[in-house]
Amino acid sequence: MLAASYFSIALAVVGIIILLVLGLIMINFFGLWIQARAAGAPVSLANLVLMRFRKVHPGIIVNCRITAAKAGLNYTTDQLEAHYLAGGDIVNVVLALVAAEKAGISLPFDRACAIDLATKDTGKTVLEAVRTSINPKVIDCPNPSQGLTKITAVAKDGIGVNVRARVTVRTNLDRFVGGATEETIIARVGEGIVTSVGSAASYKTVLENPDQISRLVLEKGVDAATAFEILSIDIADIDIADNVGARLQTEQAEADKQVAQAKAEMRRAAAVALEQEMAARTQEMRAKVVEAEAMVPAAIAEAFRSGRLGVMDFAKYENIMADTKMRDSIGDETPKP
Repeated sequence: MLAASYFSIALAVVGIIILLVLGLIMINFFGLWIQARAAGAPVSLANLVLMRFRKVHPGIIVNCRITAAKAGLNYTTDQLEAHYLAGGDIVNVVLALVAAEKAGISLPFDRACAIDLATKDTGKTVLEAVRTSINPKVIDCPNPSQGLTKITAVAKDGIGVNVRARVTVRTNLDRFVGGATEETIIARVGEGIVTSVGSAASYKTVLENPDQISRLVLEKGVDAATAFEILSIDIADIDIADNVGARLQTEQAEADKQVAQAKAEMRRAAAVALEQEMAARTQEMRAKVVEAEAMVPAAIAEAFRSGRLGVMDFAKYENIMADTKMRDSIGDETPKP
């Protein structure tokens, strides 16, 4: 009897525990279960309980499933949970899918999840991408946040032109994952503007036909391999910058002048060096003349001693030297002090 009593008590305890567990389950999940069934997107109680064990928020999954079902989209809880566990924003994914469905845009669930994960650390969302695909956005070229207001390009006549463009784009969902961003669009459009203006014969042609810039840039296919599709490129502002060609020619002339002055200075220095060298050689020659003249008296004395020169010969030599000095003095026109 005692054993039967203990067994009955144990059964009662187990029953109470089971009832408590069932009560907790009903309290936590019954409302979600009823909500899902009433919305036509049923989720089993067991699945709701297992979501908690899988560290998935059941309320988010149920609400996302209901939102999708009301929009005519049928996604399983496994699909929603998989993206949630991958770290994605399942709420934005479902809202983006609903928006795409209402707009008639083909967007598979897997692609929406991929876009959401790709934009996770960029500050953008898949919902924003879909909205941009529905409602195109305008991008300023150049980007004012970078401190630039206009792109300066130079025509063939050397006149600079300042251009500011506005690019209307919409998201290309098929190329969004792995496609280039807005910065690439801005850089390519800027490059196209510079090329278009640079190929113009005169700045007047650019001012008269600004639409030619848009046409040439669009023909270059600047949106290739990007996450966007360019709808139009509109020239918002265009004016004359400065005469770049004249400024460059002036700078070149100044540089040529400095080079010529440097070469002239080199030639002057070479001439001065040559003059100094000639002066030194003249002094050297004069020294040799003085040395030779100093040897004349010694040669005359030697001639007297050897008998090759007589007194009369020496007297004639002296007379000749005197006549030479007299003629030199008469021919010298420099006034004496």
